[in-house]
Amino acid sequence: MSSSTSLDSKERFAFGKNWSRFLSHLNDERIAEAEKSLQEKLGLKSLKGMTFLDIGSGSGLFSLAAYRLGATVHSFDYDQDSVNCAKYLHEKYAANDKRWTVQQGSVLDKKFLKQFGKVDILYSWGVLHHTGHMYTAFENIAGMVTDNGYLFISIYNDQGGASNRWKWIKKKYNEAAYPLKLLLTLYTLFRQWTITFIKDLLKSGNPFKSWINYGKNNRGMSAWHDVVDWVGGYPFEVAKPEEVFDFFKKKNFTLLCLNTCAGGLGCNEYVFRFEK
Repeated sequence: MSSSTSLDSKERFAFGKNWSRFLSHLNDERIAEAEKSLQEKLGLKSLKGMTFLDIGSGSGLFSLAAYRLGATVHSFDYDQDSVNCAKYLHEKYAANDKRWTVQQGSVLDKKFLKQFGKVDILYSWGVLHHTGHMYTAFENIAGMVTDNGYLFISIYNDQGGASNRWKWIKKKYNEAAYPLKLLLTLYTLFRQWTITFIKDLLKSGNPFKSWINYGKNNRGMSAWHDVVDWVGGYPFEVAKPEEVFDFFKKKNFTLLCLNTCAGGLGCNEYVFRFEK
């Protein structure tokens, strides 16, 4: 049995249920933004002829984006509801096309991972820090990228004491009944968005400008569903940028792109290239 099952389901956030609700907001504009994000960060206009492994595929949006850019895509997620999200998009946009496969599985399960061999692009955005064994996940994926292939990951930033407080909040959220879940979600919304609302009001007269345009500036995602994903995202691990860089440097990866959250709340984004 994979160590990813070591947490009781009541302690683990139901990511898939959140992303299934997100799919009702998915449109061509959001899909195009996801495609643009991959193109810009990887420095590639097309993924034709490349293999793309989406670890923790979530809503399936980026698997779809990679597929539309020409890649052969393999998607998997530990959460069955997330798997169903990707399957829904597969049926809608790529029915009967074997160039995109969707499975349930864990990045902590070495036997499961062997089937994929080495891939040209390994993509895992905001996932590995939710496994409960982040560095084991790092170790497992390090040998799965082809020579000159890409590793595209994002990992929660280590804020010290603030990260410890958010870990406590996330754990309480997953243990709580609905009324407390709602209060913690509203608290998170207040903490993450109040300053932005005020800035938008002063600059444009519309306090919700950034909220409305969130998908255009954030990989086609949804502001509300990202808030819920943040407050509920447990297990929860963090790392400083230099810690992630040092780990993969020792595995012969070269950092191509680093997008940090400026020492604040959220994920640092890394694009590495494997070079023997």
